Amino acid sequence: VQLQASGGGSVQTGDSLRLSCAASGRTFSGYFLGWFRQPPGKEREFVGATRWSSAADVASMSYSDSVKGRFTISRDKSKNMIYLQMNSLKPEDTAVYYCAARHFTQSSYNVWGQGTLVTVSS
Repeated sequence: VQLQASGGGSVQTGDSLRLSCAASGRTFSGYFLGWFRQPPGKEREFVGATRWSSAADVASMSYSDSVKGRFTISRDKSKNMIYLQMNSLKPEDTAVYYCAARHFTQSSYNVWGQGTLVTVSS
């Protein structure tokens, strides 16, 4: 199982950016796919997640309070891709962003992609 995140970059406050995560190596039915981030000098934190096989509606997504209303997760099952659309970016969103996966029977994410850096300047 492999995950590969991409799409990071340097943007200004208020800009938008879309991160992509390519999933390969197996079917992800029964898995949660999530986004996490690690700001400079801080611990990694949860951003949002979705269950791969659930309906693509708002109820199947969960987000941290810090990004709710600004970030949106979407999936393209035909391409085994998940996305993180980030709008109204703030300097505090600066972090290395990771995508991760866990089976619904597991309590923690155990498959991680390499991170992609997002820098938001004021």
